[in-house]
Amino acid sequence: MAQTPTRIGLAGLAVMGQNLALNIAEKGFPISVYNRTASKVDETVERAKVEGNLPLFGFHHPEAFVHSIQKPRVIIMLVKAGAPVDQTIETLSVYLEKGDCIIDGGNEWYENTERREKAMAEKGFLYLGMGVSGGEEGARNGPSLMPGGSFEAYKYIEDILLKVAAQVPDSGPCVTYIGKGGSGNFVKMVHNGIEYGDMQLIAEAYDVLKSVGKLTNEELKNVFEEWNKGELLSFLIEITADIFGIKDDKGDGYLVDKVLDKTGMKGTGKWTVQQAADLSVAAPTIAASLDSRFLSGLKEERVQAAKLFKEGGFGDILTSPPVNKEKLIHDVRQALYASKICSYAQGMNLIRAKSIEKGWDLKLGELARIWKGGCIIRAIFLDRIKKAYDRNPELSNLLVDPEFATEITERQSAWRRVVCLAINSGISTPGMSTSLAYFDTYRRERLPANLVQAQRDYFGAHTYERTDVPGSFHTEWFKIARQSKI
Repeated sequence: MAQTPTRIGLAGLAVMGQNLALNIAEKGFPISVYNRTASKVDETVERAKVEGNLPLFGFHHPEAFVHSIQKPRVIIMLVKAGAPVDQTIETLSVYLEKGDCIIDGGNEWYENTERREKAMAEKGFLYLGMGVSGGEEGARNGPSLMPGGSFEAYKYIEDILLKVAAQVPDSGPCVTYIGKGGSGNFVKMVHNGIEYGDMQLIAEAYDVLKSVGKLTNEELKNVFEEWNKGELLSFLIEITADIFGIKDDKGDGYLVDKVLDKTGMKGTGKWTVQQAADLSVAAPTIAASLDSRFLSGLKEERVQAAKLFKEGGFGDILTSPPVNKEKLIHDVRQALYASKICSYAQGMNLIRAKSIEKGWDLKLGELARIWKGGCIIRAIFLDRIKKAYDRNPELSNLLVDPEFATEITERQSAWRRVVCLAINSGISTPGMSTSLAYFDTYRRERLPANLVQAQRDYFGAHTYERTDVPGSFHTEWFKIARQSKI
């Protein structure tokens, strides 16, 4: 039992909760922990002893847990999003006093956070919704933290968060006060959407190199290790190289080849795409990554479809032309980087649109800074994004930042070669293809949208604008067309 009040409490001791609690204790902040399942509490206390006799104290009852924390109390919850969060708040709030604070560190829907913040305020409590990125390893050794909600609550815990967050030598702790309301959860949601896009693009690069280039796992490992020394340096590229080198411990060959091609998801990618649609923000790369996960889930149907089309002459790969491996590796690298720019541009535009709608005044460059370490999408590339927004905080799109515009222009020929090669080989590259389409659409002064708007006016009298005369117009297209046929 704690002899004196602890600095902070944490409720919810699955692996993420345990690791974050141990991280906080290791940074010198005595912490109380609680979980409905007592064995989890005991397990965490034992880990604290083993990992350095850390100042962590376990409690089996919520009342004793809450009362062990110094006032004003701050409690982090790391429980499953939705009803479990409400249940945990209900359990703890019975013992809280006015001025105490609860922080939800889960992947929660931002409107739930805003609802809870309002309800808590009516009782005299403070509330924060804090995105936590970095997985189990990040939680233990330094995550990227995205707290949003009560600024007063943030100040209660700022000293802890600054030490617990990932530390990047040239830009500091990977935490900042995001903004009001559910902004912290919203930013974490879009972070996860960008993560979906990143992972999909990497998977497509792998597919082209393996299926067309015939690279072995050892060659793929070497390629990704090399890529991780340059502009693609990132956590996801690093772990991808690691994955290609791991042998199967239950049989011959490499483990990656035995993993079922069926991708799971927890919902944040879907929320991101839904929000993009609601805000009329184009996010095709992120949407393509979500669709790819849906299609991967149709494993049984795909097996049957493969049999059917194989009988009709469609093999897994339509053509296998001889390729220059070195040139292909170079082109795929360029295509991956260019596509990645588009994916991040879409995510940042979505965050900006929501910030404007909600009046959050989010700083996109600061978000790029706190994503440079700790989180799943951490990458050297994010420093470039931060600098782009530092140069121009009102930047309409990353594609038109002078440096990114130059980079994407230099890579577009290789990008097109990879997409064309994939199409002709019958390999789907929805992320790269739609990223290229996004770029081509955005860079063109005139699009065929004039025809679509004419069609809308034809059948629905939706009106249209003209290029030469201001105002709104409607044409009786049907009558004119019918008269011309007489």
